[in-house]
Amino acid sequence: MCGRYSFAGSKEKIERQLGIKIAATPEANYNIAPTQQAYVITDNQPGVLQQFRWGLIPYWAQNTKASNNLINARAEGIASKPSFRIPIRKRRCLVLADGFYEWRKTGRGMASSPYRIVMHDGSLLLFAGLWDVWKNEAGEDIHSFTVITTRPNAEISGIHTRMPVILPNRELQTRWLQEKDLLEAMSLLEPLDDDMLRIFPVSTDVNSVNANAPELYDAVEPPLTLF
Repeated sequence: MCGRYSFAGSKEKIERQLGIKIAATPEANYNIAPTQQAYVITDNQPGVLQQFRWGLIPYWAQNTKASNNLINARAEGIASKPSFRIPIRKRRCLVLADGFYEWRKTGRGMASSPYRIVMHDGSLLLFAGLWDVWKNEAGEDIHSFTVITTRPNAEISGIHTRMPVILPNRELQTRWLQEKDLLEAMSLLEPLDDDMLRIFPVSTDVNSVNANAPELYDAVEPPLTLF
């Protein structure tokens, strides 16, 4: 599951890591939630930073309700699922992040505590994603995306049973966008190697979708646990 993440990368960092040119630093969002606009790079415009709606709306959907359950796409069986079988073949994207959040229960009867997950080396995270285009009643094109998830690596397994597919280098990112062979593309949907992520507790302020400030990145004291 990936239900909340963030992106506050500078223009220079994005250009250096992705090898593209952008006009200005994108608007920062320290607490990206489903239905919000977020930054992606698509297979049909790999040199352009675009903003799509988080939560896939299949082109055949009657309304936007389907997107509530399509913020993530499980890698297992993705090629045969109605909402994803065309996008996995024709509409792949990279979802830009600088970290994501997960929640872990700290003891029986206690509320879940939020943790922030980032790359150890401070680099951006590029999630494997899918996108689609849906027309609303006014005939306007609504572009949306989903984040693909897989089983957890060693670090994440202590917090959650799923993690986003993270493509850590430009070779894998390019392959994800350009690979024509479906099986080869799906072979990229694996957990990130162990020991590449840093995980630390953050304030429960992140629980609110209205919270959006750089202070959400700050580490706090680990929560108490009960056994």
